[in-house]
Amino acid sequence: MVTTEEIVRVLIAEDEESFIDALAVGLERENFKVTIARDGAEALELFHDGDFDIVLLDVMLPKLTGLDVCRSIRAKSAVPIIMVTAKSTEIDTVVGLEIGADDYVAKPYRLRELISRIRAVLRRSSLAEEERLRSLQIEEELNEGTESEAITVGDVRLDPERHECIVRGVEIRLPLKEFELLLLLISNAGRVVTRERLIERVWGYDYVGDTKTLDVHIKRLRSRVESDPANPVLITTIRGLGYRFESPRAH
Repeated sequence: MVTTEEIVRVLIAEDEESFIDALAVGLERENFKVTIARDGAEALELFHDGDFDIVLLDVMLPKLTGLDVCRSIRAKSAVPIIMVTAKSTEIDTVVGLEIGADDYVAKPYRLRELISRIRAVLRRSSLAEEERLRSLQIEEELNEGTESEAITVGDVRLDPERHECIVRGVEIRLPLKEFELLLLLISNAGRVVTRERLIERVWGYDYVGDTKTLDVHIKRLRSRVESDPANPVLITTIRGLGYRFESPRAH
């Protein structure tokens, strides 16, 4: 578990020298141990040869893109990854989050904001690992065979134990964050779940990232479960409040 007092080992994959120098100096002042990779291939080589607490990964890298590097790292490791994009387009954000990035930040960014994002991602990662270990301990203490109940609302069935999502009789594969969002919404079918509660429950109470992350995940979730994602009837937006999973009698 990494705390703010410990030295944080960060791998930065960045090819713009103007960002590298300022970023390295700023992070080292905050007790980070910085390793620099200037292209995607070098980033993978350094990652596999080293031991890092977090990866700061630019999307546009020579040789291998940041998305390719993220996908390769995530296939073998759960180390936190923050994507950095100069494009600030929704597609970069969606793809990055979908293949396993924990957060993203758009250039130009302020150093203090970036450090806050890094700290928050590290805290969430540590808390998630603690929760996972607690869950395993509790599971071992319970009788074997005890399963979490599946939830069915209308045409959607979620099985938390098996991480299964069935929509209109067809199994839909959901990334973890989208599954957690849908589980929270469907568990409160017919009731509004505020944006604040969704972010707190899925990303952690100390999340300091852009709330657009939630909107991106909701959009992706709708594309998977709605018959017409452009006109959602299952996951509806309650303006100024949050989202609601509609129970069958509501429509």
